[in-house]
Amino acid sequence: MVDGIIRWALSNRLLVLAIAVALMAWGGLETARTPVDVFPDLTAPTVTLVADAHGMAPEEVEALLTLPIETAMNGATGVRRVRSKTQVGIAVIDVDFDWGTDIFRARQVVSERLQLVTATLPPDVEPPVMGPVASIMGEILYIGLTSKNHSPMELRTTGEWQIARRVLAIPGVAQAIVMGGDIRQFQVLLDPRRLDAWEITADEVAQTLRKANENTSAGFLVEGGQEQLIQGLGRIQTVEDIAATLVTMRDDRPVLVGDLGDVQIGPGLKRGEAGVDGERGVVIGVRKQPRANTVALTGEIKSVLDTLKRSLPEGMELHDSVFRQADFIEVAVDNVSSALLHGALLVIVTVLLFLMSGRATIITALAIPLSLLTAMLAMRLQGFEINTMTLGGMAIAVGALVDDAIIDVENVVRRLRLEGMRPKSERRSVLKVVFEASKEVRRSIVFATLVIIVVFTPLFFLTGVEGRLLRPLGFAYSASLAASLLVALTVTPVLCSFLLPDSQAVRSEAEPALVRWLKRMYEPLLRVTLHRWGALTLVILIALGAALWSLHHAGRSFLPSFNEG
Repeated sequence: MVDGIIRWALSNRLLVLAIAVALMAWGGLETARTPVDVFPDLTAPTVTLVADAHGMAPEEVEALLTLPIETAMNGATGVRRVRSKTQVGIAVIDVDFDWGTDIFRARQVVSERLQLVTATLPPDVEPPVMGPVASIMGEILYIGLTSKNHSPMELRTTGEWQIARRVLAIPGVAQAIVMGGDIRQFQVLLDPRRLDAWEITADEVAQTLRKANENTSAGFLVEGGQEQLIQGLGRIQTVEDIAATLVTMRDDRPVLVGDLGDVQIGPGLKRGEAGVDGERGVVIGVRKQPRANTVALTGEIKSVLDTLKRSLPEGMELHDSVFRQADFIEVAVDNVSSALLHGALLVIVTVLLFLMSGRATIITALAIPLSLLTAMLAMRLQGFEINTMTLGGMAIAVGALVDDAIIDVENVVRRLRLEGMRPKSERRSVLKVVFEASKEVRRSIVFATLVIIVVFTPLFFLTGVEGRLLRPLGFAYSASLAASLLVALTVTPVLCSFLLPDSQAVRSEAEPALVRWLKRMYEPLLRVTLHRWGALTLVILIALGAALWSLHHAGRSFLPSFNEG
């Protein structure tokens, strides 16, 4: 079959080159479209439940909310584990599902289980709510808002009503959490002496305010062939509306809320603070949806923030770079990309030094971009993204990508050189020589590539987080090598048939000077080791033992430390 592939490629040389150019163009286009992130998406299907219990101590929240909800979620279809965190007045429960579970099906399962547990919760506790669909690595941006001329309450109001809501409207944003500042509240500060004088309780005032703060429908009026909506407007708009609310009648005199205390706009009870560069302010944390492109989404948010800056009240300053995950991603990916580029350049220089032929080097070097871009197409078909793991897999594959091409090119050069030494009447055609030369090395090319790919096969059987993290690396490496094998069997023989017959490497009868020098240096070393194989084996075993001892005492870490600033 392999011989048939080589024969077909040499019989359709122009078609093979056209397909290669098309693959490079398509691969470059898909690479530009591929989302970029620092790591593969490690988000397990997780549904977050938030149960609010105002004022309850953690022990009460644990007993009355957390434990019943955990019990209801355990044993649900596809649930892998249930985790919880209980604090003063709040419980957060994370329901983790099996990898590969559709997140919306998981939310449906949780919703059905919640219906069973809601009836058992205390009557004064609101039913738990599900958090939005978000990513575990989704905290992509922090936005800061500061001002020397505005109060913390004005900052918080602007952050919640202008910035957070506008950011939430951007496709791909899951949450915009506002922290810091003062929450604006209508506050009624009741005077106990006035309540006692009018014989009114605080609960009566609260009930009155709750009932009064609503609009009511009174039907409609048909007049002159038109319908006019009748509506009772009672929704509170100002402090004066609250103060003028009727509580009760005493001796034919109305008792208003303003008679029982002071009504004002003030800050709500605050636990915690936020700041920007040591200055009090408001911070907005932006979380993305799963599989959203972090870099592209950050760019969209920045363009929206640039527009919002012009509409902010005078004196307010918007900081859009308090934290940007995109900066870390760009630095990390650029570093790996630089390593990939430098590795490719070193390979090309090495090939040039050993072959001493510009044409042979070009044929060999073309295997690198063609293999990598073809591997990128395969990655896109499998849903992989550009990240440090996939780029790392390609970076460590660069040295191996040219192996197949080097073997083929070197053998073709040698065969063409020998063919040129034969009498003209006995010389075969270039295509015949190239086919025979490629056929000679195809066994070593195929077997060597398959052996390397097999070494990475165990990575595809990893599960959990380690599987999500390392499978992209293994796939990128294996796909690159598989693509290089295909290139060596098709494109490389075709290019050899076009470029090598009249090249300097073929016309020259002597090997490159570097190769001759290395052979002279290697020959005495080879003679010494062949006659002292016992001592050499002992040295190797001692080195192996030292390596195993070092491995046993080496530190262990799941991920290397990142220091990208």
